[in-house]
Parts: sequence; C-alpha cells; structure tokens
Amino acid sequence: MNSADLMFFAAVAEAGGITRAAAALNTVQSNVTGRIRALEQSLHTPLFYRESRGVSLTKAGQRLLPYARQVARLLSDAEQAVLSDEIPRGTLRLGSMETTAGLRLPKLLASYASACAEVNIDLELGPTEALLTAVLDRRVEGAFVSGPVNQDDLVAVPVLKEELVLVSEAKVQTYNEVVAMLASKREVRVLVFRTGCTYRQRLESFLVTHGLMHVPKMEFGTLDGILGCIEAGMGMSMLPRAVAAPLQEAGRVSIHALPEGAGIAQTMLVYRKDSLLTAAFKHFLEQACATFA
Repeated sequence: MNSADLMFFAAVAEAGGITRAAAALNTVQSNVTGRIRALEQSLHTPLFYRESRGVSLTKAGQRLLPYARQVARLLSDAEQAVLSDEIPRGTLRLGSMETTAGLRLPKLLASYASACAEVNIDLELGPTEALLTAVLDRRVEGAFVSGPVNQDDLVAVPVLKEELVLVSEAKVQTYNEVVAMLASKREVRVLVFRTGCTYRQRLESFLVTHGLMHVPKMEFGTLDGILGCIEAGMGMSMLPRAVAAPLQEAGRVSIHALPEGAGIAQTMLVYRKDSLLTAAFKHFLEQACATFA
C-alpha cells in the first residue's frame, strides 16, 4: 500500500465509478483499474463491489476510506508546510449553505479573488449537517453553517446573524393567517431543504410548537425551487429575511416575522482544530470576519 494507491482508491470511492475517477484524475481507465486491483491484492480483500452502473464500497472499503482521505490531507498539509511563504495560492476548498452562498458570498468571494489572484476556489453547497461532515472528513477546509455548533474537533467562528421568517404566497398577509392556513385541511405544504438543514429543523420545531405536525412536507434541493413554489401558492417555508425580501418588495411573496426574536440564527465559519491553516484559508477567514463585521 502506498499514498498513490490510496489516492486512486479515494477518487474511485468518491466518483462512484472507474471511468469518472479516471476523468477526475486526468488519467486512463486502465491505470485506475490496475491501481485498485494492486491495492486489493496487497490487502487480500476486495474494496469495491463491481456493478453495472459503477462501484460501491465493501465493508473493508468503507473502513479504509477515512484513512485514505486523512493520508491525502496530511500529504497536502506537508506540501503546504514546506512551500508556504504566506502568499495565498493553490486551491481553497470551502462549503456553504445554499442561502448563504447565494446571498452573502458573492461580494466576499469577488473581493477575495481580487486580493488573492493565485487561489482557485472550490465551493461545495449543502445543508449544515452534510457540511460539518465534509469539514470533519477534510473534504473542505472550512464551511459556512448554521449555529450553534457543538463539535469538539471544530473551531466555530461567528460571522453573521440572519433573521429567519415565515415566507408565504403574497395574498397571505399576517402571521396568524399563516398559522390558520397550516391548521386548515386544504392542500398546503411546508417547503423544505433536504434532511440535515438547520432551517428545516427550526421550521419543524415551529410546527411541533403549534400542533401542526400533520402538515405534509415537500423537499427541495434548491432555494429557487422553494421560492418558486411559495410564489405559486403551493405552501410556505422558513428562510432568512434577506433571501425573501426582494420578492416581497416585488409583491410576489409575503414575509412574517417570528415572535419575540425566535427567528435569530447565527451563521458560523467552521474549520478543524487540528488543520494546518493554509495562507489561502487564513486570508479568507480574516476577510470573511471583516466583511460581515
């Protein structure tokens, strides 16, 4: 077993297939196949199930994958430690909730790209739960998530506060109307991101508090999908005020504040405590805190 074999193994596991991994690694399929076979032979166990649509990890492969990722990260850290001259360069891998990426990051990323021209930014979108896992697994260096964050292995830096509000179709004018609409038996749904989204969890808690657990949910992968269906009268959601404000101003949706400050949500920038902070990430962290201060 060597680091190159582990790199090929991790690429296949993440791509879900030999062909896709070869494309990601910019090599030929036979090279990837040979590396995986050599690794399996050296370990005396299969690491993948070969299927018509790709590959999936065996139990042994599942156990090996975290170590393969850790080795890759340690090699990257070692390279950064040797080559670092405090000039930001290389690839900066970040994660973000979709709402934060669409609303808050464009200005920050534009100014960062201008100041750190030698840095390539790779941005992964997802719900808070998935992003925390990505940071812990070292797939991204840092991520914007919704707090609070209670992970001993992570540093969580508060960067901004959002006000969560109920968002409904335009003709629903008051908070009480929203609650009454949800309590009625007519066709109405709560529109949510997939499981792991903190905003979804806050909305589900709201439903429990008001005895509205019966209201069906419709799950979406994009913010635009949720907003479009709210405007069309299919249901309501809980989102940051700043996300829905432009649509409210255009008369396309209505916004309803939650009572007694219940809608405050803290956005955090998280990273691993034991990570070697690259110059690229240090500059990004400083710029993020300055931008949102």
